[in-house]
Amino acid sequence: MPAMPSNSTPRSSAPCTSRIIKAGALIGDTKTLLSHWDLGASVDENLSRVRRENVFGKASRSRVEDILGIFRQRYLSEQSVTKALVTLVRGRFPTAALDRLFYFHSARNDRLLHDAVTEILVPMQDRGLVDITVPDFERPLAKWVDEGKTTGHWSEPTITRIAQGLLSALRDFGVLQGAVNKKIAPFYFPIEAFAYVVCYLKQHQPSGAKLIESPDWKLFFLRREGVERFLFEAHQRDLLEYHVAGSVTRLTFPAETLEEYANVLAQR
Repeated sequence: MPAMPSNSTPRSSAPCTSRIIKAGALIGDTKTLLSHWDLGASVDENLSRVRRENVFGKASRSRVEDILGIFRQRYLSEQSVTKALVTLVRGRFPTAALDRLFYFHSARNDRLLHDAVTEILVPMQDRGLVDITVPDFERPLAKWVDEGKTTGHWSEPTITRIAQGLLSALRDFGVLQGAVNKKIAPFYFPIEAFAYVVCYLKQHQPSGAKLIESPDWKLFFLRREGVERFLFEAHQRDLLEYHVAGSVTRLTFPAETLEEYANVLAQR
């Protein structure tokens, strides 16, 4: 499988933005976009056609532009990801598994979403806390503003709106649950979605041993032991091959590219 350059870093290393206010999980719209995607056309050509045909049925042109801007950030920056997700949507990949992949790519390309989970929710769960409120997000957000981790200075009302947007998006992505009072949802990670994430991460981190230690696993509340259990299960289901001999870890897939692997997963 082709490897990304060793200095490749997740886009979530960029400053935190307030985009979550304009667009939450957008799972339904994401599926609509990908189901209409023309793999033979460029990103710009596809987005122009989406605007022209009004595939979302939105009345506001500015609203459509907000949505397309979010999609470009989350799913369209890596051609391999776009092609793989289009393949899975058209292959009727299980809904629960597909939603996890939308969440993964959204969080990996949005530092605010990524850090809200890995730096706020994971430590809270580690302390045995599962009830999540707006102030639980507001306090860290205000600190991040003071530390210069955001694209600009956010006022208190803006911080509150961003916290509310995070709660709503993370509920829709299945990380939280509850219409009014939010809680960290019981962990559910379909094995097919896990296998896809492993395949994607291996493109960025060829070392199987280092991949297991990836900080991105925190997005799924997974520690090393949990990742290893999933790897053994995926191996048993013939989704990948995982072998450990002493300090040597070998991880291989029945496909060369992420798109080809998506085809494998969609046909199971």
